[in-house]
Amino acid sequence: MTPPIVKKYLIAFEKYKWIGLASFGLVVAGSTVVAIQPEPPVTYLVEAALTYSGPPIAFSKTASEIQQQGKELTQQVLLSDQVIIQVADKVKIQAKTIGANVKIKMPGKTKTGELESPFILVIYQDSDVNRGREVLTELMKVMVQLSSDINTGRLKAIIKKINDLLPQVKQELQAAENQLEQYERREKPAILAAENGSLLSGISASQNQQRAIQLTISGIDAQLRSLEDKLGLTVGQAYVSSALSADPIIANLRSQIYQVESQIAVLRKDLRPEHPTMIQLQRQKQASEELLQQRAGEVLGGAGLAAPLRGNITGIRTQSSLDPTRQALANQMVALQTERETLQQQLKQQIQQEVQLRQEYSLIPNKQLERARLEQALGLKKAVYDQMQAKLTDAKTAEAETVSSLSIAKEPVPIPVVTKPKSVPFTLAIGGFLGVVIGGGVIFLLGSLEGTFKTREDIRDSLKQRDVILLGELPVMPVDDLALNALPALLSPDSPYLEFYEKFRSNLRRIGGNEVKVILITSVSSQEGKTVSAYNLGIASALAGKRTLIIEADLRSPSQASSLNIAPDSYAAVEPMRYYSSLSDCIRLVPDVENLYIVPSAGPVRQSAAVIESSEMRRLIEDARERYDLVILDTNSLSISNDPLLIQPYSDGIVLVARPNYTQENMLAEAIDQLVEAELGLLGAIINGADIKVSVPDQRELLPIPEPELELAIIQQAEDISTIFGKN
Repeated sequence: MTPPIVKKYLIAFEKYKWIGLASFGLVVAGSTVVAIQPEPPVTYLVEAALTYSGPPIAFSKTASEIQQQGKELTQQVLLSDQVIIQVADKVKIQAKTIGANVKIKMPGKTKTGELESPFILVIYQDSDVNRGREVLTELMKVMVQLSSDINTGRLKAIIKKINDLLPQVKQELQAAENQLEQYERREKPAILAAENGSLLSGISASQNQQRAIQLTISGIDAQLRSLEDKLGLTVGQAYVSSALSADPIIANLRSQIYQVESQIAVLRKDLRPEHPTMIQLQRQKQASEELLQQRAGEVLGGAGLAAPLRGNITGIRTQSSLDPTRQALANQMVALQTERETLQQQLKQQIQQEVQLRQEYSLIPNKQLERARLEQALGLKKAVYDQMQAKLTDAKTAEAETVSSLSIAKEPVPIPVVTKPKSVPFTLAIGGFLGVVIGGGVIFLLGSLEGTFKTREDIRDSLKQRDVILLGELPVMPVDDLALNALPALLSPDSPYLEFYEKFRSNLRRIGGNEVKVILITSVSSQEGKTVSAYNLGIASALAGKRTLIIEADLRSPSQASSLNIAPDSYAAVEPMRYYSSLSDCIRLVPDVENLYIVPSAGPVRQSAAVIESSEMRRLIEDARERYDLVILDTNSLSISNDPLLIQPYSDGIVLVARPNYTQENMLAEAIDQLVEAELGLLGAIINGADIKVSVPDQRELLPIPEPELELAIIQQAEDISTIFGKN
C-alpha cells in the first residue's frame, strides 16, 4: 500500500511537474556555469602573530589591573570597523576587501581560566604577496596602538571618575563630622553623667528626700489627728471657727444679741409677746442676727481681699464661740495643715524629678548607640575618602606605566595556498542532485500550500478529530460510455461499484435507524460529487427493495435527471410553484431502476430561496415522507448559498460529501463546526472519488501494473470526470 505522503507527492507532481522541472533546470544551469568557470589565481596566506605584553616594572596596582584587562580584547574589537578603515586609508585598499580576507585566531582558555597560548594569530589572504605583507603589518601596528589607546582611555576614565566623586565624598565626610560634633554637644553631658554615676546618685538622693518628706508628713498627720480629737473639729472647720471668733465685729454683734436676749428673758415674765417693748426687743435681736449673718458672709468670702473660706454661714453663733485656748489650738491645726500641704508639694516635685532622671537614664543606651552609629558612619566615610585618595595617587602613578597590552611577536610570513582543480563531472553531479532535491521540494511545497485534502487518509483523520462519523468511501467510477454532461449512475445491478454505495446505505440505516427517512446530501464546495453520490445512493436503496425518491433541490443549477434517462419538464422553470404543487407531474419514475423515483430540478430559477421555503415544497417533502421509505434531498454546496440550511428543517439529517484534491481543509472544518454548533443534525460524511481498487469483470486489475502508475491513472481518470461533475 502506498504511504499517504507518496500519494500527496504524486498528485502534486502531476499538477506542478513543469514548475519542478524548471527549478531542476535552473539549478543544473547554475552548476554548469560554476563548472565552466576558470580556475582562480594562486592566493597566499600571510601569517603573523601578536603576543600579550606589559611594562617591565609595575609600581602601581592600577597599572597591573589595566594591563590584565588588556588581555581580554576580543576578535570583534581587534577587527572593528575603525581598525579596518584606518588600515584601508594607509594601504589604499577598500575596507570591505580587507575585512573579508583577514582572520584572527584568539588563544583558548583552560579550565582554570588561564590562556592556553600567549599568541594571537593574524592571517590575511591575498593574491599579491607584497600587498599582503603591507596590509598585515599595518594591521598589527593599528592593533597594538588600539590596545595602548584602550589602556590609556581606561586609566583616564578611572582618574576622571575619582575626581568627579571625590568632592561629594569629602562633603559627606564633613557632614558626618559635623553631625557627630553636634550630637556630642547636645548629648555628651547626659552620657557622661550616666557613665560616671552622677545620674544614679541624683536618683538615689531624690528617693531619700522623698522618704524624709513622707516621714515628716506622717508626724504632722499624727498631730492633726490629736488636735481634731481634742477640738472635735476638722482642719477646715477649725479654720472657719478661728476666723469667725477672731473678728471683733462678730464678737460685738454676739454681745448685743446676748443683751437683747437677756432683756427678753427678764420681761417675758411680766409682758406679753404682743407688748410693744417685746416687739421692739425682737426687732433689735433680728436686726443684730441679720448683721451677724452679713458679717459672717463677708468674713468667709474674704471681702474681695482674701480667698474665700469653705464654711456654712448657718450656726454662726456656735462657730464663732471659740475661747482663746481653743482658738490657739485651731490656729495650730491650720498651721500644721499648711505645713503638710507644703511638704506634699515638695514630695510631688521630688517624684517628678525622679521620673525625669529615670527617663534620662533609660535613654542613655539609645544615645550611646546613636553616638556609636555616628562614629561608625564617620569611620566609613573617612575610610572611603582615604581609599579614593590612595586610588587616585595609585592611578596617577600608573600614568607612566600604562603601555599597550599587545606587541608584535612574529613578522608577516607568506604561505602559498594550494587548491585542487575543479572536477566538472563532480560539480555537475552535485548540481543535478541539488536540482532534484530543490525541484521535488518546490513541487511538494506548492502542493502543501493549496490547502486541499490530497488523500482520503487526510479527510479521514480530519473527520476523526472532529468526531464526525465516516459513512463510506466511494471510488472513482469510469465514464467511457456516458453521454456528454451525464453523471456516472450505477444503473446496472451487476456493477462492481454498487457494493460501496450499498455499504454507504447500510451504514446510514444503521446509524439513523428507521426514524431517518429524509436525507439531505450537500458538500462544502463544487465538484465534490454530491449529485453522483445522491443518485447512486438512491439506486442502491431502490435495488435493496426500498421505495426511494430523489429530490433535486439544487434550484441554482440545471437538472441532471437525463443521467437516469429522465427528460425534465420544460415549463418547470417558468412556473416552479405550480410544478411542485402537482405531485403527479413532478415525481417521475426511473425506467431502468425499479422502486426509484425522482423529482427533477426546476432550476435554474432566480428566487430559489423563495421556492425552497414555499408551502408547495414543504407539502411535497411531507407527502414523500409518508409514501417512500427513503427520500434523498440533493442540494447545492454550502459555499454557494444557504439553500441547504433553508431546506434542512424538512430533513432528518445531513450528509457531507468530501473529495480528495478538491475539498478545502479550512472550509470543511468550518462547515462541520457550524453544523455541530447549530445542532442541525449532521449524521456523518462520505469520501467521494477515493483511490480504491475495484474488481471489474474483465479482470484488468490483475495485470502487473506498478502501484505508482496505477495512482497516476486514477488521478488522470478523476480529472477526466471533473468536468462532468460540474458544480455538483
